[in-house]
Amino acid sequence: MTIEDIAALMAPIGRAAVAAAEALALADAAQKNAALAAAAAALRTRGDEILAANGRDLKAAEAAGLSGAMLDRLRLDPVRIEAMASGVEQIAALPDPVGTVMAEWLRPNGLRIQRVRVPLGVIGIIYESRPNVTCDAGALCLKSGNAAILRGGSESHHSSTAIHACLLDGLRAVGLPEACIQLVPTTDRAAVGYMLAAMTDSIDVIVPRGGKSLVARVQQEARVPVIGHLEGNCHVYVDRAADLNMARAIVLNAKLRRTGICGAAETLLVDEGCVATHLAPVVRDLLDAGCEVRGDAAVQAVDPRVRPATEDDWYTEYLDAVIAAKVVHGVEEAIAHIARYGSAHTESIVTEDPVAAEKFLARVDSAIVLHNASTQFADGGEFGMGAEIGISTDRFHARGPVGVEQLTSYKYVVRGAGQIRA
Repeated sequence: MTIEDIAALMAPIGRAAVAAAEALALADAAQKNAALAAAAAALRTRGDEILAANGRDLKAAEAAGLSGAMLDRLRLDPVRIEAMASGVEQIAALPDPVGTVMAEWLRPNGLRIQRVRVPLGVIGIIYESRPNVTCDAGALCLKSGNAAILRGGSESHHSSTAIHACLLDGLRAVGLPEACIQLVPTTDRAAVGYMLAAMTDSIDVIVPRGGKSLVARVQQEARVPVIGHLEGNCHVYVDRAADLNMARAIVLNAKLRRTGICGAAETLLVDEGCVATHLAPVVRDLLDAGCEVRGDAAVQAVDPRVRPATEDDWYTEYLDAVIAAKVVHGVEEAIAHIARYGSAHTESIVTEDPVAAEKFLARVDSAIVLHNASTQFADGGEFGMGAEIGISTDRFHARGPVGVEQLTSYKYVVRGAGQIRA
């Protein structure tokens, strides 16, 4: 498509989104919740259609040589469809953030001031592979009173289209504009560039969700605010006071439950104080489960299958069955390693020492820090948000899982009785 074609396609989408956002901001909680309930029902009713569409995407992706991790992100099955529907229902059950009074106070001059939550407006979501993002993003935007412009990856286009149809069923059921949730109908990459640079009059914020190259492009080219993270280089630190069985279970889960998600552990740090008891069992668990381990000299010494780690390994988000492993001198060195090599996403400490745990939780400056739990809990659904539009490592506006509250801003409402300023 030419740039003129893209403009002719995208500009009306932007205008419709602005109008829909105005209507949606006035919708009450009952109407939005009813739309979400109808969408969840449609996901279940249309399950076979969604799976057929996903089958077309998977076939094309396999022919194109997509990696196993990417295929796992793309693949849907009845369990994942039910998880989408349940997630939509959980979002509907959340308190409506719009109109919530966050704080209020009375000034000496009689002015009553309130800080009230309001929608952001129009949110553009650009994502790859995971068709469930179509559902999560659309539902979260609807609940938070925002219009959504969704641009999924070409590899998931058929799946996303089928899921989007369910969201439209929900909107139609309650009389909300279909433009509340729009799916960009082309896979042409020029549409992404147009959203980033030419829709400043209609898109208020962009949320990227995908690989490093996509997020980097969005952060570099976007002319509106961006909520997101570049990488998920997550760490698990096994402290000298860790329970061995707990450490083995957490490390194995953090790395291998799903290797292709941003909350998967990519680096294992083990305290030198428990090398004799903990290092070999944890490393062998990983190796025996089919995970490649790249370690420093101390880690290599416990098993000949361990490959030497390079400096680059400490920075790497593998998104695959590969982990870097290193022995460190206590919690202080673990914190320093994470500060140097980490991406400020998610880190976990395994320990029975409350002093070490609190030091780690207080001083590790990542969006999510955990004690005695797997990094794979870095997920809005697991945080009780129903779903997430992504994980943010930013320090402004939103940090961590981005759910309905994080998709709102606020305004000040001031009520007086004729006061004028001297």
